[in-house]
Amino acid sequence: MPGISGNGAVTRSTLRQQIADALRDEVLAGRMEPGREFTVKEIADQYGVSATPVREALVDLAAQGLLDADQHRGFRVHEYSVDDFRGMIEARTLVIDGMFRALADAHGRLAGLRPEEPRVAAALAGVRRRGEEAQRSALAGELTVLIGYDLRFWRELITLFGNPHLTAFLHRIRVQTWVCVVQQLRRLPDLRGELWAEHTDLVDALVRRDTDAARAVVASYNAHSLALVERLPAG
Repeated sequence: MPGISGNGAVTRSTLRQQIADALRDEVLAGRMEPGREFTVKEIADQYGVSATPVREALVDLAAQGLLDADQHRGFRVHEYSVDDFRGMIEARTLVIDGMFRALADAHGRLAGLRPEEPRVAAALAGVRRRGEEAQRSALAGELTVLIGYDLRFWRELITLFGNPHLTAFLHRIRVQTWVCVVQQLRRLPDLRGELWAEHTDLVDALVRRDTDAARAVVASYNAHSLALVERLPAG
């Protein structure tokens, strides 16, 4: 894991967040495998910091569903099942579909999203750039790079809908789904051709305010992810 400085210039809350972010990245990259157990002391020694911010960071990650806490044994990386994944896909689908309905007018167009406004147009252009990078990474089979761009793509996209609570909720579920997918994808020797890469199609549909097309792209993403996760355990 990358080193983190515990000097006095860094506040405890900042150090806590740094450790949480670093450990989340390790789990997302698959370098901390599901079921791996560790203690607060082990992580504190590895980073060269005190136990308090490490414990707080681990509790945060446990609250996010990425770790399991055991009062006597410490922590372990949570192992997701295919049923867990189905439930997460269902949850995020219901929320996103509800957001589309809330923004759609009587003709089904996304009237609440105004690409002609300079602020919205600039934000959508940024989201599209993130989508282009995600697509390149997906086609090249570069999983770790893809995850970073994909998470940014969806977070920035959902932010356009104007509800920070939904943005935070969906980001948390998306991190969990990626952890679940990574736990399966590490079994494949070559990921080229296996990863979803239709991000810009979704942006184009939103620019057109085409609700049906946007829903179709989201459905494609969910179906692709679910089929992949369901196939790998059997393989």
